[in-house]
Amino acid sequence: MHRYHTSLCWFRRDLRLDDHAALYHALKASRAVHCVFVFDTDILDGLVNRADRRVEFIWHSVQELRAALQQAGSDLHVLHCSAQRLIPRLAQQLGAQAVYCNHDEEPDSLARDARVAAQLSAQGIGFHDHKDHVIFERGEVLTGSGTPYHVFTPYKNAWLKKLDDFYLRSYPTEKYFSRLAAFQAAALPELDALGFLATNLGQLSIPCGMSGAIRLFNDFTQRMAHHHETRDFPALKGVSYLSTHLRFGTISIRALARHAHHSAGQGARVWLSELIWRDFYHTLLHHYPRVTGHAFKTQFERLPFTNDPDRFEAWKNGRTGYPLVDAGMRQLNQTGYMHNRLRMVTASFLVKDLHIDWRWGERYFAEHLNDFDLAANNGGWQWAASTGCDAQPWFRIFNPVTQSERFDASGKFIRRYLPELSNCPDPYLHAPWTLPLAEQRARNFLIGREYPAPLVDHALARDTTLAMFKAMANQDGTD
Repeated sequence: MHRYHTSLCWFRRDLRLDDHAALYHALKASRAVHCVFVFDTDILDGLVNRADRRVEFIWHSVQELRAALQQAGSDLHVLHCSAQRLIPRLAQQLGAQAVYCNHDEEPDSLARDARVAAQLSAQGIGFHDHKDHVIFERGEVLTGSGTPYHVFTPYKNAWLKKLDDFYLRSYPTEKYFSRLAAFQAAALPELDALGFLATNLGQLSIPCGMSGAIRLFNDFTQRMAHHHETRDFPALKGVSYLSTHLRFGTISIRALARHAHHSAGQGARVWLSELIWRDFYHTLLHHYPRVTGHAFKTQFERLPFTNDPDRFEAWKNGRTGYPLVDAGMRQLNQTGYMHNRLRMVTASFLVKDLHIDWRWGERYFAEHLNDFDLAANNGGWQWAASTGCDAQPWFRIFNPVTQSERFDASGKFIRRYLPELSNCPDPYLHAPWTLPLAEQRARNFLIGREYPAPLVDHALARDTTLAMFKAMANQDGTD
C-alpha cells in the first residue's frame, strides 16, 4: 500500500541515484516519483565570479544525473529560479502529495527549507527530509550529559563506539526504480543561460558526476594503505581528491566510511578519522550556528587585527615572499583546490603572520574552493586561527619556512606554481631572501624583482601574535 500516489524528490547536494536516502524513502512511499534539481538563483546570484568552477561541476553532474534517470525510464526536471518559490509550485502542478529531500545544515538552507515546508503545508502537501550527507548528525553523538562535544578526540571515540553496520548500510534505491515517474522534461539549460561562463575545469581533468566520483574512489582505494604516510605532502598523490564529490553528493558518505571502517591498516584509520572530522564540524554548525560569523571562543571575538589591505592582496595573489604560502594560494587560484596541509599553513600565515582577521580568509576560500563547505571551511579557519572549537592552541604558530622544508623538501610543489623561482638554487628555495646578493646577481634572480621580499619577519610577527592572544586570553581570566 502506497502512502502517496505522487511525490517529488528534490535533489540539492546529493547528485546521485544510488544510496540516496530521500529518493529511497520517496520511492518506497509513492506510486510515482518525479525528480527535480533547481539552479537556485537565491544562491547563484550571490556568487561573485561568473566563471565559477563549482557551477560548471554541478552542471556536468546534473547532466549525468539526468542521463541516468532517462536510462531508468524517467527524467529530471531542471529549473532555474528561486527554489523556495519553484518547489511548492512544481509540486502543485504535478499533483504531488509530498516533497522529499535530504538535510542541508547550513543556516540559510534551513531557513529556506522551513519556508518551503510552510508553503507546502498550506497547500496540503507533506515535506519529508532525511539524513544523507553525514554518518551522524545533529544530536546523534553527544556527551554523557547530553551536550555537544567541543573536543574532537572524545567526539571521535564516541562516534566510533556508536558506529555499526546499521549506520553504514546503503539505501537500495535501484529496487524501486520502477516507481520513477515516466515523463520527458525540458532541455537542460546551457551554462550561459544560467549566467555563467565555462571555466578551466576540463583542462584540470577534474572528473564530474557519479562516474567521476567512482573513478576517483577506485583510484584512492589502491593508495589508501599509504595514506597516513603521504597525505601531508602536496607534491605527492596522497589524498583521495573526493572532497568536491562529497560536497555535492555525487558519492555516498556511507560508501566511503564503510570502506574505510572495514579496511585494515593505519591508512584506512587515518582516512576514517578525516571523515569523522567532517561530521564533527557539521555537528558544531548545527548546535552553534553563530560560528558562521563569530569566534567560537568568545574571548577571541575582537582580536586587534591590523587588517592591512595591501598585505591581504599579496596573500590572495601568492606574493607574500614565503614560497610554500604563495604556491598554495596560486594552486587555489588556478585550480579551485588546495591541499589540506597548505590550507592550514596559508590560514595560519594570514592570521598569525599578517594579522588579518580569519573571516577575511574564510570568505576568500568560500569564493574559490571547489569543495567549499560552510561547516568544514569555518571549522578549519577557526582551528588555524585558534578561535574555534578544539582549535590549534594560540601559542602554537606554523613557521612557513620549516613547514616548507618538512613537507616540500625537494621543492617540487613550489616550483610547479612559482616558475619565477627557477633560478633559485635548491638550498635557498624555502627562504629565497637568504640567497647572498652577489649570487642573486650572478643568477639573474633578484629578490624584489623576480620574487618579492618577505612581507613580514616571521619571528617578529610571531611575538606580536603571542602578545595579542595572551592579552585577550587574560581578559577572559585564562592563560
